[in-house]
Amino acid sequence: MFILSLTYVKPTDEADRLMEPHMAWVNAGYDSGMFLASGRKNPRTGGVILAKGDRAAIEAYVATDPFTVEGVAVYEVTEVTVMRTAAGMDGLKG
Repeated sequence: MFILSLTYVKPTDEADRLMEPHMAWVNAGYDSGMFLASGRKNPRTGGVILAKGDRAAIEAYVATDPFTVEGVAVYEVTEVTVMRTAAGMDGLKG
């Protein structure tokens, strides 16, 4: 599993301008089966996505995010080997 932590490097009004295409990108990540969960950071400095799959494919997909393309946010991609989960979350183990 991977944690994709995105951090805004431009003002949030720049992120707001690109939110619709970014959310289309997020939805396509879910549709492909790559994304498991996502949400905004609080305070609103970016967001976090939980993803599964091949690291190279995930990094290539991250490069197509409108936030990345327009230089609004940067991503940190962290691989996590999940060893234990709460009941009902066994699908996160890999």
